[in-house]
Amino acid sequence: LALYFHSGEREEKCIIEDIPSDTLVIGNYKVQRWDIHEQDFLESAPGLGMFVTVTSPSAEVLLSKLYGPQGTFSFTSYLSGEHIICLQSNSTRLVAFPGSKLRIHLDIRVGEHFLDESLLQAKDKVNEVNVRLEHLIEQIHHVSKEQNYEREREEKFRKTSEETNSNILWWAIVQTIILISVGIWQIKSLRDFFISKKLV
Repeated sequence: LALYFHSGEREEKCIIEDIPSDTLVIGNYKVQRWDIHEQDFLESAPGLGMFVTVTSPSAEVLLSKLYGPQGTFSFTSYLSGEHIICLQSNSTRLVAFPGSKLRIHLDIRVGEHFLDESLLQAKDKVNEVNVRLEHLIEQIHHVSKEQNYEREREEKFRKTSEETNSNILWWAIVQTIILISVGIWQIKSLRDFFISKKLV
Protein backbone atom coordinates (compact mmCIF):
# COMPACT_ATOMS: atom_id res chain seq x y z
CA LEU A 1 0.00 0.00 0.00
CA ALA A 2 1.58 3.29 -1.15
CA LEU A 3 -0.29 6.58 -0.86
CA TYR A 4 -0.03 10.20 0.18
CA PHE A 5 -2.51 12.42 1.97
CA HIS A 6 -2.75 16.01 3.18
CA SER A 7 -2.97 16.94 6.83
CA GLY A 8 -2.91 19.99 9.03
CA GLU A 9 -0.06 20.42 11.47
CA ARG A 10 -0.78 18.47 14.69
CA GLU A 11 -3.81 16.87 12.98
CA GLU A 12 -4.13 13.09 13.39
CA LYS A 13 -4.85 10.93 10.34
CA CYS A 14 -5.59 7.20 10.55
CA ILE A 15 -5.83 4.33 8.09
CA ILE A 16 -7.20 0.82 8.66
CA GLU A 17 -5.25 -2.23 7.48
CA ASP A 18 -6.71 -5.74 7.54
CA ILE A 19 -3.72 -7.87 8.60
CA PRO A 20 -3.38 -11.62 9.31
CA SER A 21 -1.98 -12.73 12.67
CA ASP A 22 1.80 -13.12 13.27
CA THR A 23 2.64 -10.82 10.36
CA LEU A 24 5.41 -8.25 10.19
CA VAL A 25 4.30 -4.83 8.94
CA ILE A 26 6.84 -2.23 7.82
CA GLY A 27 5.87 1.39 7.19
CA ASN A 28 7.96 4.11 5.53
CA TYR A 29 6.84 7.71 5.55
CA LYS A 30 8.06 11.15 4.52
CA VAL A 31 6.56 14.52 5.47
CA GLN A 32 6.59 17.60 3.23
CA ARG A 33 5.50 21.07 4.38
CA TRP A 34 3.69 23.61 2.19
CA ASP A 35 5.82 26.63 1.45
CA ILE A 36 3.89 29.89 0.94
CA HIS A 37 6.69 31.57 -1.05
CA GLU A 38 7.39 28.62 -3.36
CA GLN A 39 3.68 27.67 -3.55
CA ASP A 40 4.68 24.03 -3.38
CA PHE A 41 5.43 21.24 -0.91
CA LEU A 42 9.12 21.28 0.01
CA GLU A 43 11.07 18.01 0.10
CA SER A 44 12.12 18.36 3.73
CA ALA A 45 10.10 19.44 6.75
CA PRO A 46 12.65 20.46 9.41
CA GLY A 47 11.37 20.85 12.94
CA LEU A 48 8.60 18.32 12.43
CA GLY A 49 8.23 15.02 14.22
CA MET A 50 5.73 12.29 13.40
CA PHE A 51 3.94 10.47 16.20
CA VAL A 52 2.96 6.94 15.04
CA THR A 53 0.36 4.89 16.91
CA VAL A 54 -0.77 1.37 15.97
CA THR A 55 -3.82 -0.21 17.62
CA SER A 56 -4.78 -3.89 17.34
CA PRO A 57 -8.36 -5.18 16.73
CA SER A 58 -8.64 -5.73 20.51
CA ALA A 59 -7.85 -1.99 21.05
CA GLU A 60 -4.37 -2.76 22.42
CA VAL A 61 -1.63 -0.28 21.49
CA LEU A 62 1.10 -2.16 19.60
CA LEU A 63 3.25 0.88 18.78
CA SER A 64 3.35 4.42 20.10
CA LYS A 65 6.49 6.32 19.20
CA LEU A 66 7.73 9.72 18.05
CA TYR A 67 9.87 9.73 14.88
CA GLY A 68 11.43 12.44 12.74
CA PRO A 69 10.08 14.04 9.53
CA GLN A 70 11.07 10.89 7.64
CA GLY A 71 11.36 7.38 9.00
CA THR A 72 10.50 3.70 9.17
CA PHE A 73 8.34 1.96 11.73
CA SER A 74 7.50 -1.71 12.13
CA PHE A 75 5.30 -3.96 14.25
CA THR A 76 4.13 -7.57 14.32
CA SER A 77 0.43 -8.39 14.52
CA TYR A 78 -0.59 -11.10 16.95
CA LEU A 79 -4.32 -10.98 16.11
CA SER A 80 -5.86 -11.11 12.66
CA GLY A 81 -8.21 -8.26 11.82
CA GLU A 82 -8.36 -4.52 11.29
CA HIS A 83 -5.36 -2.63 12.70
CA ILE A 84 -5.56 1.16 13.00
CA ILE A 85 -2.39 3.04 12.02
CA CYS A 86 -2.44 6.72 13.04
CA LEU A 87 0.07 9.45 12.21
CA GLN A 88 0.13 12.86 13.85
CA SER A 89 2.65 15.60 13.26
CA ASN A 90 4.30 16.99 16.34
CA SER A 91 6.08 20.26 15.69
CA THR A 92 9.30 20.81 17.60
CA ARG A 93 9.43 24.46 16.52
CA LEU A 94 8.89 27.21 19.08
CA VAL A 95 5.90 28.47 17.10
CA ALA A 96 3.56 25.94 15.50
CA PHE A 97 0.99 26.94 12.92
CA PRO A 98 -1.99 24.58 13.24
CA GLY A 99 -3.19 25.67 9.79
CA SER A 100 0.03 24.65 8.03
CA LYS A 101 -0.52 22.12 5.27
CA LEU A 102 1.49 18.91 5.24
CA ARG A 103 1.77 16.17 2.66
CA ILE A 104 2.52 12.73 4.12
CA HIS A 105 3.81 9.99 1.84
CA LEU A 106 3.15 6.56 3.35
CA ASP A 107 4.26 3.16 2.11
CA ILE A 108 3.07 0.13 4.10
CA ARG A 109 4.41 -3.34 3.34
CA VAL A 110 2.65 -6.29 4.94
CA GLY A 111 4.51 -9.55 5.49
CA GLU A 112 7.89 -8.38 4.20
CA HIS A 113 11.03 -9.00 6.19
CA PHE A 114 14.13 -6.88 6.47
CA LEU A 115 16.79 -8.05 4.06
CA ASP A 116 20.32 -7.35 5.23
CA GLU A 117 22.03 -5.65 2.26
CA SER A 118 25.49 -6.32 3.70
CA LEU A 119 24.83 -10.04 3.41
CA LEU A 120 23.63 -9.64 -0.15
CA GLN A 121 26.86 -7.89 -1.08
CA ALA A 122 28.96 -10.75 0.26
CA LYS A 123 31.54 -12.12 -2.15
CA ASP A 124 30.45 -15.66 -1.45
CA LYS A 125 27.70 -16.28 -4.02
CA VAL A 126 26.47 -19.38 -2.17
CA ASN A 127 25.71 -17.30 0.92
CA GLU A 128 23.97 -14.69 -1.22
CA VAL A 129 21.80 -17.37 -2.84
CA ASN A 130 21.01 -18.85 0.62
CA VAL A 131 19.94 -15.46 1.97
CA ARG A 132 17.73 -14.78 -1.05
CA LEU A 133 16.27 -18.28 -0.80
CA GLU A 134 15.42 -17.79 2.88
CA HIS A 135 13.80 -14.48 2.02
CA LEU A 136 11.71 -16.14 -0.70
CA ILE A 137 10.66 -18.93 1.70
CA GLU A 138 9.53 -16.29 4.22
CA GLN A 139 7.50 -14.57 1.51
CA ILE A 140 5.91 -17.90 0.52
CA HIS A 141 4.95 -18.48 4.18
CA HIS A 142 3.42 -15.01 4.29
CA VAL A 143 1.41 -15.59 1.07
CA SER A 144 0.18 -18.92 2.46
CA LYS A 145 -0.79 -17.28 5.77
CA GLU A 146 -2.62 -14.50 3.94
CA GLN A 147 -4.50 -17.03 1.78
CA ASN A 148 -5.58 -18.93 4.91
CA TYR A 149 -6.75 -15.66 6.48
CA GLU A 150 -8.74 -14.73 3.35
CA ARG A 151 -10.23 -18.26 3.32
CA GLU A 152 -11.33 -17.84 6.96
CA ARG A 153 -12.89 -14.46 6.17
CA GLU A 154 -14.68 -15.88 3.12
CA GLU A 155 -16.01 -18.81 5.19
CA LYS A 156 -17.23 -16.45 7.93
CA PHE A 157 -18.91 -14.23 5.32
CA ARG A 158 -20.55 -17.27 3.68
CA LYS A 159 -21.92 -18.48 7.04
CA THR A 160 -23.33 -15.02 7.76
CA SER A 161 -24.93 -14.89 4.29
CA GLU A 162 -26.46 -18.36 4.71
CA GLU A 163 -27.87 -17.44 8.14
CA THR A 164 -29.32 -14.21 6.72
CA ASN A 165 -30.88 -16.07 3.77
CA SER A 166 -32.34 -18.67 6.15
CA ASN A 167 -33.83 -15.93 8.36
CA ILE A 168 -35.32 -14.19 5.31
CA LEU A 169 -36.89 -17.48 4.13
CA TRP A 170 -38.48 -18.14 7.54
CA TRP A 171 -39.69 -14.55 7.78
CA ALA A 172 -41.30 -14.89 4.31
CA ILE A 173 -43.02 -18.14 5.40
CA VAL A 174 -44.31 -16.50 8.61
CA GLN A 175 -45.60 -13.49 6.61
CA THR A 176 -47.36 -15.79 4.15
CA ILE A 177 -49.03 -17.73 7.00
CA ILE A 178 -50.13 -14.46 8.65
CA LEU A 179 -51.57 -13.13 5.34
CA ILE A 180 -53.43 -16.37 4.66
CA SER A 181 -54.78 -16.41 8.26
CA VAL A 182 -55.92 -12.77 7.99
CA GLY A 183 -57.56 -13.51 4.62
CA ILE A 184 -59.43 -16.55 5.98
CA TRP A 185 -60.54 -14.55 9.05
CA GLN A 186 -61.78 -11.67 6.85
CA ILE A 187 -63.74 -14.05 4.59
CA LYS A 188 -65.31 -15.76 7.64
CA SER A 189 -66.17 -12.40 9.24
CA LEU A 190 -67.74 -11.15 5.98
CA ARG A 191 -69.73 -14.39 5.60
CA ASP A 192 -70.99 -14.18 9.22
CA PHE A 193 -71.95 -10.52 8.61
CA PHE A 194 -73.98 -11.40 5.49
CA ILE A 195 -75.70 -14.29 7.32
CA SER A 196 -76.58 -12.06 10.30
CA LYS A 197 -78.09 -9.48 7.92
CA LYS A 198 -79.88 -12.28 6.07
CA LEU A 199 -78.30 -11.22 2.79
CA VAL A 200 -77.26 -14.79 1.99
